[in-house]
Amino acid sequence: MVYELYVDSLFLVNAVMNLYLLILVNRSTLRTATRRGMVLGACAGAAVYLLPFLIEWPAWLKWSLALLSGTGLMIGIAFRPRSLRAFLQILRQLFWYSFLMGGLLLFVGSAMPFLQRFLTGICGILGIGALGFLLAGYFQEADRRRRSDSTCKATLICDGIRVSVSALVDSGNSLREPVSGKPVSIIDAEIYRKLWRDAQRPYRAIPYHSIGRSRGILRGYLLPQMEVEVDGVSKSLRDVYVAVCEEECQVGMILNPSVLEEA
Repeated sequence: MVYELYVDSLFLVNAVMNLYLLILVNRSTLRTATRRGMVLGACAGAAVYLLPFLIEWPAWLKWSLALLSGTGLMIGIAFRPRSLRAFLQILRQLFWYSFLMGGLLLFVGSAMPFLQRFLTGICGILGIGALGFLLAGYFQEADRRRRSDSTCKATLICDGIRVSVSALVDSGNSLREPVSGKPVSIIDAEIYRKLWRDAQRPYRAIPYHSIGRSRGILRGYLLPQMEVEVDGVSKSLRDVYVAVCEEECQVGMILNPSVLEEA
């Protein structure tokens, strides 16, 4: 039996499915990838997946090499992981969503046999991929809301001084700097003294409302750099506003979740 493969169609399907996967993984790993990086990574992975059709090697060898090299290339281009731990965390997420997409395709094909011919075409594959992408995104959002109040590690950097703290990602923190509209996180006064050593710095007035106190003003400072790490994946943020809380905090920092999403 002879099969005809259209390289352009195969590349398009692989590239779009790779892009679906990279977007889902990016949402699960602090959004460290850029749009350009994800598109380039998806195309690079799709190009590598074409190599088994061009080389005369044993099937198991060429497909294994294509899978390993293509997946590694996608992750490297899109996310640029800084450590092996970060790479493995991203790889785990990528395999999970790949199995989800493949399982959905098999389920629809077995549950609706009359769609078999449609599902083997470009439109069918991309359509099922889009459906899986939307379903996974829905469950991602639900899981994010359920786990919104979680802890992570944050490293605050100012004038060469680095202070590492345990940070609470608090969904109840919706503070914004009034002029720029940037999200504002809250730090303990002791953390502020370690960073700026009681030096007089210009600050912004950050109005807030809280339970037990109708309104108040916090001193907000522009932090040059902050690094956040969750499950081995780190993200570097620049020009982040932090407000100083004079009252004692149970954690060193209360992180505004919008900082991770908007930066």
